[in-house]
Amino acid sequence: MAKYLLLGEKLSHSLSPEIHRMLGNADYSLAEMPRAALPDFFAKRDFDGLNVTVPYKKDAFAACDELSDAARTLGSVNTVVKRPDGSLYGDNTDFFGFSYLLDRADIDVKDKKCLVIGNGGASATVCAVLKERGGRVKVITHGENNEAGLSPHFCDTEIIVNTSPVGMFPNCDGSPVDLHGFCSLCAAVDLIYNPRRTNFILQAADMGILYSGGLPMLAAQAVRSDEIFFGRKRSKDIIEAIIEHIEQQTANVVLVGMPGCGKTTVGKLVAERSVRRFIDIDEMIENSAKKSIPEIFSEIGEAGFRRLEAEAVAGVCGKLSGAVISTGGGSVLLPENIMHMRRNGIVFFIERPTDELATEGRPLSDPATLGKMYEKRLPLYKKSADYTVSGESAGNAADRICSILSDLGV
Repeated sequence: MAKYLLLGEKLSHSLSPEIHRMLGNADYSLAEMPRAALPDFFAKRDFDGLNVTVPYKKDAFAACDELSDAARTLGSVNTVVKRPDGSLYGDNTDFFGFSYLLDRADIDVKDKKCLVIGNGGASATVCAVLKERGGRVKVITHGENNEAGLSPHFCDTEIIVNTSPVGMFPNCDGSPVDLHGFCSLCAAVDLIYNPRRTNFILQAADMGILYSGGLPMLAAQAVRSDEIFFGRKRSKDIIEAIIEHIEQQTANVVLVGMPGCGKTTVGKLVAERSVRRFIDIDEMIENSAKKSIPEIFSEIGEAGFRRLEAEAVAGVCGKLSGAVISTGGGSVLLPENIMHMRRNGIVFFIERPTDELATEGRPLSDPATLGKMYEKRLPLYKKSADYTVSGESAGNAADRICSILSDLGV
């Protein structure tokens, strides 16, 4: 039986098996092992094809009998094929993958100063692509990634590419660099694809510049690997189909809005129509505490409740995927909650007039002060949301959200 593997050190969150199954390769699986096991693994050659991920791309390079021009130039291998005579041929499809990402995001690097964060194996590939396309490249190592090392580049850097693991799941809270320091920036790229939007990418989106996460590169290099494995040519349409499929599987739909605006009702309708699971943050808190929201407020006050809410938002929005999530009305009051919502989520603000909001059983929804609460929270709802939808009719709101998701391919 044919055997195709992804070789790496830690692979529990890899999307590669699912991608290759989409390409028709049912014999693809994970080969997670320590570096000490590599010599014996390559000596036995008990596989037909390999994809290789960090940190073993240079080990694969050394194990191959013949190399493609791309692999030889980059000094690393991420695709290995065992030929009929048992010899190993090594190639590198990351060059194609990163090129595809730039084209898809309409990022033109010609004659632009490009700052590459990190000097690992991925960095070499990124630098090679940028240079081939006419970019002026400067690499920032880990030791240089501080104000002293970055300040000479604040005024003239136009494109930043993160090749470091900073911000990768499960350690999502960091960012490799603060983009606000760069006054000429026009594009940002992060090779990380989990989470969907890192803090680095969220900052780029807020600044209104071109940006891309790493999923297009992952999909494109996988398709190119499949072509090498089986000697066949694939349409670029399959790359987009893979990106759309992964987005559908991983993107959360997050609903924010005032208490009583209908988030739960709308969320259940969207979940039903999009075949996703539905999670209500307030209900989750009540079940965990075994108390109602009013009882929680009565016992530990708003500050205590917000702590419970922040834990729930981080646990659900920051770690789960493919769900419809209804958040509490005040969840946007903490910046870290907004960050968690946006990382793996498409956020919808359910807007509804204050005189139509349900107030029963809602500790802070005093009709006399509801208007002031709305004025305070409105900028935060808009800041957190990718889209605003009218909540006057739950059915119409759900229809609109599902239509937007369809247009996004999610």
